[in-house]
Amino acid sequence: MVKISRIKAGKIIDSRGMPTVKAELETDFGKFSASVPSGVSTGKYEAVELRDEDRKGVSIAIGNIEKIIAPALAKEDLTDQKQVDDILIRLDGTENKSRLGANAILAVSIAMCRAIAKEKNLPLYKYISKIAAVDYGLPKPSFNMIEGGKHAESGLAFQEFMIIPQKDNFSENLKIGIEIYKSLKKLLENKFGKKNINLSKEGAFAAPLRENAQAIEFILEAAKNTGVGVYEDGIKIAIDAAASEFFENGSYKTDGVIFSREQLTDFYLNLIKKYPIILIEDPFAEEDYDAWSSSLQYKIPNTIYHILVFGDDLTATNLERIRMAADKNLCNALIIKPNQIGTVTETIEAAKLAKSYGWKIMVANRAGETEDDFIADLAVGIGADFIKSGAPFTKERMAKYDRLVKIEKEIHG
Repeated sequence: MVKISRIKAGKIIDSRGMPTVKAELETDFGKFSASVPSGVSTGKYEAVELRDEDRKGVSIAIGNIEKIIAPALAKEDLTDQKQVDDILIRLDGTENKSRLGANAILAVSIAMCRAIAKEKNLPLYKYISKIAAVDYGLPKPSFNMIEGGKHAESGLAFQEFMIIPQKDNFSENLKIGIEIYKSLKKLLENKFGKKNINLSKEGAFAAPLRENAQAIEFILEAAKNTGVGVYEDGIKIAIDAAASEFFENGSYKTDGVIFSREQLTDFYLNLIKKYPIILIEDPFAEEDYDAWSSSLQYKIPNTIYHILVFGDDLTATNLERIRMAADKNLCNALIIKPNQIGTVTETIEAAKLAKSYGWKIMVANRAGETEDDFIADLAVGIGADFIKSGAPFTKERMAKYDRLVKIEKEIHG
């Protein structure tokens, strides 16, 4: 049982220079804290991130923690995560957490998860595994290398171009990711000049590229320069298209061309046939269901290319959206982002539901990140297949990868 003696909240600055929420609570087992990220390309079905009238500040969310959430939780003898999150959901009373704010609710939910894990004398990932009733395991990392879309000031429509090293050892995969990242930096600077290469919102590179295939070509060349292959023992390519961001009036604009949904599907298929791509995230707009329902997973047999079609904006870590996507056969894999739904319990339930459909799972960061490493424990605890936390470079991104290295040592020695 955890008894809270004090909860306080404050403002910190995220990786984009924007204010975000940090919650700190004091219990009879010690002090615990959590800070929450924020997204740039956010789906319309995500829980509400409560901002002040200027759309930047978080003083209202902070006030909700200290004036509403703290007094309510202080009255309770808290024994498990579901009890905590049920209280938070009831206090908010809305479907999308618009009253208290998902940023306020999630900060407290994660801090409480850490406190209860400590009370039960369990590492955080093991407590999450116990809640989820699944075996824990280390995910494969998906490292962001080149960005476009809303995440970078470049000519690329696709938002993220990532690599997934194929070693079984997480630490070795991290080493490969760092080596390729450094090789890519040198390659891009030699091609375009240092002044024309910038860091994007997730620490990846923003370069003056005009075609999506160019990004893949540079990444593969960088991998080749490090001696890493692109087959079973090398790397694979992952793409987050974030297609809602280049969808307008029923058409998609990328590579300077306006595509119909059928033409865009063929565009993806050509990329998949040419490059070692194993997954595409949000290949179509979140409400373009006709495109999703005839999408890549059906055009190319999984037995040949093993293509995973991930829902992110489409599904928003939301149980109703996940069920809808499954009923309509829109995707075969799920992005998990805790701040899309707002509590630890609902996040775990979303992962369990996806697993019940046989889907693969990727736990993901946001563009505006903090040094909180909760999603690392979450990914291990729910047995996620993949995790993406941006480029293997900035401190907010590396905090998650470093935590996974530590967990790997705890598990395997």
